[in-house]
Amino acid sequence: MGTRHVVVMGVSGSGKTTVATGIAAATGFAFAEADEFHPAANVAKMAAGQPLTDEDRWPWLAELARWMTERAEAGESTVMACSALRRSYRDVLRSGPPSVDFVLVDGSAEVIRERMAAREGHYMPVSLLDSQIATLEPLQADESGVVLDVALTPGELVRQAVAWLGGPPTA
Repeated sequence: MGTRHVVVMGVSGSGKTTVATGIAAATGFAFAEADEFHPAANVAKMAAGQPLTDEDRWPWLAELARWMTERAEAGESTVMACSALRRSYRDVLRSGPPSVDFVLVDGSAEVIRERMAAREGHYMPVSLLDSQIATLEPLQADESGVVLDVALTPGELVRQAVAWLGGPPTA
């Protein structure tokens, strides 16, 4: 069987990293936090409350696709936490590995805003949530993906995502 590549996506504060690390633990897929691939200039811009432009994002997205491609070539499946808010961004991510599945964690802005306000040590300010929600383009019919409700517990989100992916790999 070939490799699998999963991007857990959504706005900041939706629980992408929690769900992606849970999927990695359940499946043994290599995990990556897309935020860690941002150049320092992008991080500084977001920390200052300035949304990134597409020009800021293209090289970052290409690097994420390259990371998945390198893992695929090594025979390793991956799961990544990445906002992937627009279809064009997801198209770049899909340009690397043989295929990419998306898990969109979506739902109430109020739930997400509460979670963001409770986080410590994250550079993304709550003030950028509305711009992220406005930017989010839902998965389209030709994109392999599932939408999960942000109001669910992290454990239930992981369980539903792993079930949608077909369960943990068997030996």
